Amino acid sequence: MRTAPPFRADHVGSLLRPAELLRARDTLQGDELREAEDAAIREVVRRQEETGLRSATDGEFRRASWHMDFIYRLGGVGQAADERITVRFHNAQGDLEYTPAALRVTDRIRLGETIFADDFAFLRDTVTTAVPKLTIPSPSMVHYRGGPAAIDPKVYPDAEEFWRDLSAAYAEQVRRIGALGCTYLQFDDTSLAYLNDPAQRAELTSRGDDAEHLHLRYIKQINAALAAKPAGMTVTTHMCRGNFRSSWAASGGYDHVAEALFGELKVDGFFLEFDDERSGGFEPLRYVPPGKTVVLGLVTTKRGELESKDTLKRRIDEAAKFVDLDQLCLSPQCGFSSTVEGNELTIDQQFAKLRLIVETAEEVWGSR
Repeated sequence: MRTAPPFRADHVGSLLRPAELLRARDTLQGDELREAEDAAIREVVRRQEETGLRSATDGEFRRASWHMDFIYRLGGVGQAADERITVRFHNAQGDLEYTPAALRVTDRIRLGETIFADDFAFLRDTVTTAVPKLTIPSPSMVHYRGGPAAIDPKVYPDAEEFWRDLSAAYAEQVRRIGALGCTYLQFDDTSLAYLNDPAQRAELTSRGDDAEHLHLRYIKQINAALAAKPAGMTVTTHMCRGNFRSSWAASGGYDHVAEALFGELKVDGFFLEFDDERSGGFEPLRYVPPGKTVVLGLVTTKRGELESKDTLKRRIDEAAKFVDLDQLCLSPQCGFSSTVEGNELTIDQQFAKLRLIVETAEEVWGSR
């Protein structure tokens, strides 16, 4: 049996908010809201453990967004008062937009508070059988969301100083969260998946980025952030092509980033989206070296219909043609609620999918 994460049956992190928590977010503030969040987190941790998962998150229940809640709390990063970021998502019915406040780097990037420290401590003290897992956005997301135009040139006349400060702030966050007892940390990074989409790379080129090589910069900065990670901490990264109200933003297999990503990124495991044809085939997994784990995101979080075990097992066998079966695990392709709105399925359907993952993993790997 795997004694360290990622586990044979695992999950990305965010979970659907129960109706009572959504009401509390609309009506309560301060300590009263936190008490409502505490109660909802205790229940969702209980259900994760009851389902058989060996890792548990707080479902990101205290956040409105999987990444912006973290990024806005970095020293030197703020919200633009009158400007929004527009991310266009797609689904079978048409398009919709996610429009958070634009970010601006107006001072040297630094870590003041330990971000999500109290949130992790509560999760740590709540779990009984599972390993508490903390998810935070990758440093790449600070740059990807705003690009060069978001960085004040008077603060950073030399872009290399921006990158050094960004990785240093993240390295300090990793150190501090490790001191709180975190042994399972995940860097969520849509940018490394988006960069496989030629349309996304064209958009980045138009704003002044070297889009063809940007993944190499991101890998370098993530590695710098993890260079002194605490002993005993497992760090994974999760990549998907957008997840907002059951919609997606980008397409393309992992081919553009695969060789550098799998060969050079110094994480312990990769959570990869593989729930439909937009993610491409398993061939890029040939670059995964021994010792690294790939968590196959074969179960979609975008709709409630349950996948068949036979189909999941067949796809695991297909992936095992390119990377050893013992290096593989199984998970959903993304979170169930990357933003507070959540995807279009029920909480019961969500946990049915998590149970399916646990059962399928037991049948494929047994006690390994």
